[in-house]
Amino acid sequence: MSIRGGVSMAIERARSINCTAMQIFVKNNMQWFARPLRADEIRAFLNHIQRRELGSVFGHANYLINLAATNPQFRANSIRALSEELTRADQLQLPFLVVHPGAHLGAGEEAGLERIVESIDHVLAGLPKIKTRIALETTAGQGSCLGSKFEHLAYIISRVREPERLCVCLDTAHIFAAGYDVSNESSLRKTFSEFDCVIGRDRLVAIHLNDSKTARGSRVDRHEHIGKGRIGLDAFHFIMRNRHFGKIPKVLETQKGKTCAKT
Repeated sequence: MSIRGGVSMAIERARSINCTAMQIFVKNNMQWFARPLRADEIRAFLNHIQRRELGSVFGHANYLINLAATNPQFRANSIRALSEELTRADQLQLPFLVVHPGAHLGAGEEAGLERIVESIDHVLAGLPKIKTRIALETTAGQGSCLGSKFEHLAYIISRVREPERLCVCLDTAHIFAAGYDVSNESSLRKTFSEFDCVIGRDRLVAIHLNDSKTARGSRVDRHEHIGKGRIGLDAFHFIMRNRHFGKIPKVLETQKGKTCAKT
């Protein structure tokens, strides 16, 4: 949901269409930095009369951040931006902030993963009192983006100095494009069993429910409305009805209709 007009406006937009879970950017998602949140903005969000009607509210970091960046200035900007966004998320009492791990840009997977670990350690060391966790998001593997394999996220979590401050957000369109089969109940059970073995179900804190415009294994990230893409409805029926996912917040990341045009 858009935070245009103030972060508290996102709550009203979400409840206007009966959302019970909401994801927001804590600042403009295409800008590196922003002015700090004012005290009155924070109070308006935390004390909003409809805030408790939302079972879960969490944040998403901006798209410029690349924790595996090879360019020193770009990496410094990424570390600073993530630090500032985690601070904003913590001020809004968000439990976690979804972050794309990063792209190695030709340096190779191993070097990229190590750089991500170092960047996360740097960020968290500078924010010892922040309660908001980093939720690493699964990716489609487009270009040199890391996170398309469960092993990538497991590697990062196992090597950071404070693994308890990391968790995972799974995107259905991303893992499908990355090559994981989620087209029916049987394949989904197998995929989530693999997730359990490699990462651990206890790390899963959110699901981005998106269908995919592109084929399985395409490594191209293109979201589609549920039931209109290549994944099909069976996968979403399973996720929505399975008791293991009952308490995990799920959000849509597809274009909104005219009834929610201002969001």
